[in-house]
Amino acid sequence: MKLYSYFRSSAAYRVRIALNLKGLDYEYAPVHLLRDGGQQLKPEYRELNADGIVPTLVDGDDVLTQSLAIIEYLEETHPEPALLPRDPIDRAFVRSVALQVACEIHPVDNLRVLKYLKHELKVADDVKDAWYRHWIDSGFAALEKRLARDKRVGSLTFGDTPTIADLCIVPQVFNAQRFNIDLTPYPTIARIAEAANQLDAFAKAAPAQQPDAE
Repeated sequence: MKLYSYFRSSAAYRVRIALNLKGLDYEYAPVHLLRDGGQQLKPEYRELNADGIVPTLVDGDDVLTQSLAIIEYLEETHPEPALLPRDPIDRAFVRSVALQVACEIHPVDNLRVLKYLKHELKVADDVKDAWYRHWIDSGFAALEKRLARDKRVGSLTFGDTPTIADLCIVPQVFNAQRFNIDLTPYPTIARIAEAANQLDAFAKAAPAQQPDAE
């Protein structure tokens, strides 16, 4: 397997954790999202991923895109250890938490949006940062309320077993910390991220541990 990744990409971070949890070896192919005008926008990379984003996973002759689709593929092709619970209602819960991060929080704060705000709309840096904080705080407030009252939550999102929900929460918390967002109002989210980061698979996937880390 070959993973096209950028060390700070939340979506690529999710896939790195999944690969580590599954114990799968892979080649790391760095794609710098800022250098050379964004290497993800180069024609040769867009031959692999027409969206011009990371991650992209190449497995033999197959090319996979979109982090959650890649993680589900890994779950189906390498089912142990499982990243989804067995019971359908619990699987739906875990998936919905993952999607709450991946679809509701992350998209409005990703690099493409921030670059458009700054370079095309000429938004000042302080306004851009306020935008970022607003959507993180709004999304985390809803997620915190949900996790704090759900009895399935343990040291991690679903008991003490890593799931795709944790794969999404941890990178989003990393991003929030990069932007100095106070996590005090979100103790459950912060506790889950801290517990997950104690696990070797999460620690090895951390941005600072990647070969292209800066």
